[in-house]
Amino acid sequence: MNCSNLQFLKLGFNNLVGKIPNEIGRLFRLQELYLYNNSFTGNIPATITNCSNLQVLSLGSNNLVGKIPDGIGSLSMLNTLDLHNNSFTGNILSTITNCSNLQELDLGLNNLVGQIPDGIGSLSMLNKLALHDNNLQGDIPPEIGRLFRLQGLWLYNNSFTGNIQATITNCSNLQVLSLGSNNLVGKIPDGIGSLSMLSFLALSSNILQGGIPNEIGRLFRLQELYLYNNSFTGNIPATITNCSNLHFLELGNNNLVGKIPDGIGSLSMLNVLALPGNILHGGIPAALMNCSNLQVLNLDSNNFWGILPSLTNGSSSISLELSNNHFVGSLHNLICSNNVNRITYVGLGYNLLSGIIPDCWEKWPSLVILYLKANDLSGEIPRTLGSVPSLQILDISLNKLSGRLPSSLINLSCLKVLQLEKNNLAGIIPPWIGIKLTMLKILNLRANNFYGNTPDHLCYLSHVQILDLAHNNLSGNIPRCFNNFSVFSGKETNLDVQVSINFDIGIYIVSDLSVMKGREDTYRSILGLVTLLDLSSNNLSGQIPSELTTLHKLKSLNLSRNQLTGKIPNKIGNMKSLESVDLSVNNLSGELPMSLSELNFLSSFNMSYNNLTGRIPTGTQIQSLNESSFIGNKLCGAPLTDDCVHVDKPDTTSDQKEDGGSHKVDWGFIY
Repeated sequence: MNCSNLQFLKLGFNNLVGKIPNEIGRLFRLQELYLYNNSFTGNIPATITNCSNLQVLSLGSNNLVGKIPDGIGSLSMLNTLDLHNNSFTGNILSTITNCSNLQELDLGLNNLVGQIPDGIGSLSMLNKLALHDNNLQGDIPPEIGRLFRLQGLWLYNNSFTGNIQATITNCSNLQVLSLGSNNLVGKIPDGIGSLSMLSFLALSSNILQGGIPNEIGRLFRLQELYLYNNSFTGNIPATITNCSNLHFLELGNNNLVGKIPDGIGSLSMLNVLALPGNILHGGIPAALMNCSNLQVLNLDSNNFWGILPSLTNGSSSISLELSNNHFVGSLHNLICSNNVNRITYVGLGYNLLSGIIPDCWEKWPSLVILYLKANDLSGEIPRTLGSVPSLQILDISLNKLSGRLPSSLINLSCLKVLQLEKNNLAGIIPPWIGIKLTMLKILNLRANNFYGNTPDHLCYLSHVQILDLAHNNLSGNIPRCFNNFSVFSGKETNLDVQVSINFDIGIYIVSDLSVMKGREDTYRSILGLVTLLDLSSNNLSGQIPSELTTLHKLKSLNLSRNQLTGKIPNKIGNMKSLESVDLSVNNLSGELPMSLSELNFLSSFNMSYNNLTGRIPTGTQIQSLNESSFIGNKLCGAPLTDDCVHVDKPDTTSDQKEDGGSHKVDWGFIY
């Protein structure tokens, strides 16, 4: 087939593979080449530079590698160069500035290094410049300000330093300015308000400081403003309320002070208001709760005070995060509002809220997360809380709740996290937790007044990753069926990296406060990798079931402060993922199993105050531990100062060999 006269070749969005053939360079009349969204590999053929009439070269979203050919800078007719989402390396071609007709340059999502070429300002026709998600560094060149036709500038996720150039305010046609996730310093340029066409401004995750300029209020077309994760100070400018088209306003994790501007409720288009991690104070403006399009209100970790607002007219799809503030009074005003049927998330933890939890939960059919941790709430868990079929995370820990667990909670079949620790709850642990709440990943009943046997029905919780029943009054034996936990045993290997809930506009990551390695650890981004079983400080008796040693993926085991007897299971060394083991303050006897020396990840180990005897097994991890891990026993050997030299060696000539060797130790054997 003779293709010598071919001018347009469009093969995008196919499943093409292999390399781009060198013969492409023989299409001398070719003007537009579209090979994007395929699976091409290898380099861009150098012969492409023979296509001197080429106006569009679109190779984005392939698997291309290597450097961008130098000769591309000789394609003087080129108006579009799209190489995004490949694996190109090396510098941005300095010769690209010779392509004076270039209107779109997209090199984002590659592995490019170095700086933006100094002559970038000579590309006077450029309206799109996308260099995001590379390894570029250095200052953003002031020549950017000569690109008067520029409509979109994407430089985020690089390592740019220095100030945001004041010349950028000369780009009066700019609609998108995205400089987030770099190392930029200094202030927002004073003339930012002259960019009257701007609809998207993202300067987040830099090291910017100073105040947010009042000129922001002149950006009447602005729809999205992201300034979070910087060091901005001062007040939120009242002029922000002039940006009547604003949909997203995210100013979190700065050092902003003062109150939320009263007029913020006039932003009728607002979908997200996120101000967490500042030093803001005052109450929530009443008008803000009238924003009918508001989906997320996040005021976490500030100094807001006062009573909780009620939801009045149309704010029915809001996700509300007000944790870590100073809100006081009853939950009733908010929880018993009439416009809550579409709310998915309520976070009110670590405030000063008091009184009972209202019994209005039948109004909340869409609720996925309820976080009331660390307040001063009292009374019983309300019955209607079992009327929330979508609930996946329920955390009402660190309060003063009392009574038994209501049987209505049996209906929460989607529940993944149940955290009730540090309350005054009592009664037996109901069997329906294991039978009906089979999706649970975290069950934390720590520090309550639960009593009775640990129910075998908990063994149905095959997905559980954290099971914490410590500091209660549980009695009886440890269930042998705990080896049914498929996560602990390693039978379930496709674990979530984190326990998270996806919303339309973000992801909520669960935090569980767990006691591990002798301290309180808060697990966030790695929560899905934590596996913990804690039954400490109860009245459990009997032997440690040998079935526990099949939990090969368990990382933390705490059975301390019980009344356990018998020997430590010989195969405990099979639990090779263990990082923390605490069996202290029990009545365990016999020798430490030699298999303990096979635990190579131990960082915390406590066998103190039992009736253990004999030599401590030698192993790199165990010998590095503190001797306090072994005191209160009759043990010897490193790390204890008693090196066992006084212990009589067994009489190997006697007839006592019929003991089967169960008490023999090769004292000279070193691992």
